[in-house]
Amino acid sequence: QVQLVESGGGLVRAGGSLTLSCAASGRTFSRYSMAWFRQAPGKEREFVAGINWSGGSASYADSVKGRFTISRDNADNTVYLQMNSLKPEDTAVYYCAAVYRPFASDYSQRYDYWGQGTQVTVSS
Repeated sequence: QVQLVESGGGLVRAGGSLTLSCAASGRTFSRYSMAWFRQAPGKEREFVAGINWSGGSASYADSVKGRFTISRDNADNTVYLQMNSLKPEDTAVYYCAAVYRPFASDYSQRYDYWGQGTQVTVSS
């Protein structure tokens, strides 16, 4: 069983930066690949970024590539999403997700555990 708690969301102006954190419970965090998804009002949940269980491999949605960076600290059971050059279209609730497999997926149905989400609002 893994519990995920996101933090770090907020209101920021376009061009600004935010760092989201996701703290995970449990002693087997290093066996889970992690990902960030987001959901804007009226839209489906979409993949943002994923990282494998060792932290050696990451993948990104085209819409955030070059602006967002996912990382993890297995000693601290935490995964991060550094978001730079934020745009109004990045406004959404951001969710952290965990899957018990060596590599992350961009398919939300593969994930076993989800956090409650944190709101990110980017003003123009």
